[in-house]
Amino acid sequence: MSKRRGLTVVLATLVTFFLSATPVLANPGNGNGGGHGNNAANQGNNGNGHKGNAKQKTERFKNGGKPDHVESDISYAVARQLAVNLGLTGYQSLPPGIAKNLARGKPLPPGIAKKRVPASMLGQLPYYPGYEWKIIGDNLVLIALSTAVVTAIINGVFD
Repeated sequence: MSKRRGLTVVLATLVTFFLSATPVLANPGNGNGGGHGNNAANQGNNGNGHKGNAKQKTERFKNGGKPDHVESDISYAVARQLAVNLGLTGYQSLPPGIAKNLARGKPLPPGIAKKRVPASMLGQLPYYPGYEWKIIGDNLVLIALSTAVVTAIINGVFD
């Protein structure tokens, strides 16, 4: 009898072991596996593999081979010299609360006062199709026309 009882205990232990190991071997499902979570041990860009690079290439060139983002090719010194030569100085800076909301990559804050850049200066600034230069406070700002997103800010040009 004890031999039969020992065999039953061994079989019960083996069945329990195999049943508990089954979930470990199962498919993790959507979004639950791969080991690329956002835990403290896995910081950085290690979890993206090659997907991030392919996405960047397709997003950068949506509009016929031209980059979607524009960076201004004009420095503060050049823009300031243009403003001084044309007598476009003495503008007031923005209040701190509004200045904090004016940031590159964000849409223009609602109700912000924008002024057109005079034609004499506009002709000497770089031209980007789909973008326009505006004077906001004492800053020279490049804005996307279709989305009103701030593309570039040159601070203090008109102070």
